[in-house]
Amino acid sequence: MRIVIIGGHGQVALLAAPLLVRGGHRVTSVVRNPDHVAEVEGTGAKALVSDVEQADEAELRRLVAGGDAVIWAAGAGAGIPQRTYAVDRDAAIRTIDASVAEGVGRFVMLSYVGSGRDNVPADNPFHAYADAKAVADEYLRGTSLNWTILGPCQLTDDPKSGRIQYGDEVSGGRVSRGNVAELLVGVVGRTDLAGVTIRFRDGRTGVWEAMESLARRAAGRPFAPRREGYRMAPEPERSGLPHRSVRQLGVE
Repeated sequence: MRIVIIGGHGQVALLAAPLLVRGGHRVTSVVRNPDHVAEVEGTGAKALVSDVEQADEAELRRLVAGGDAVIWAAGAGAGIPQRTYAVDRDAAIRTIDASVAEGVGRFVMLSYVGSGRDNVPADNPFHAYADAKAVADEYLRGTSLNWTILGPCQLTDDPKSGRIQYGDEVSGGRVSRGNVAELLVGVVGRTDLAGVTIRFRDGRTGVWEAMESLARRAAGRPFAPRREGYRMAPEPERSGLPHRSVRQLGVE
């Protein structure tokens, strides 16, 4: 696959690029600062210099043209709310539109665990980021792209374990950037994870096993919640009704 990473100098992107290259993919990493070209190309990716905050749709179409997949890993970082909206919402949406226009088949959005769920007060410094990510993620969900959204918890520089806990019940915790990169690399080529939002943190389930479970769940095939990282359904109250097993409840 030809994969375009927007935000190629981000820490997760720098971990993901060499894994993608070793997997036989052709990777183009878009960076804003020309000083970052050498470091990015040291991963085996080809670097392109473009400021996506300022780029119009025509420029973004040029960047993603010919790509089989786009990974959005850009972010404004902490700082001025106006810039957060300009990058994490507006530039992301323009990139989504450019990907649709260029016929890109696959789009993976690197978001965060609380996107679309956090109710952050307007006077909280985190509000702009939470709001921008929620809007961009929801916009992506409404497109014709084959999309997957990754919602990691708080990022750390801990060593990669290759194991996560995942599911809609995940709302907090920590996850190593190495584990995020491994999941990112795994999902980008999996069209059977289309339309899936993955909220996750460090855990005990192997990344590849997690993807298989998520694909089965998305396809409506049986999965085993205890083994595959999902919360078990609560047992029925003892009220004189016959006890039902997890299998009988239809969740395994």
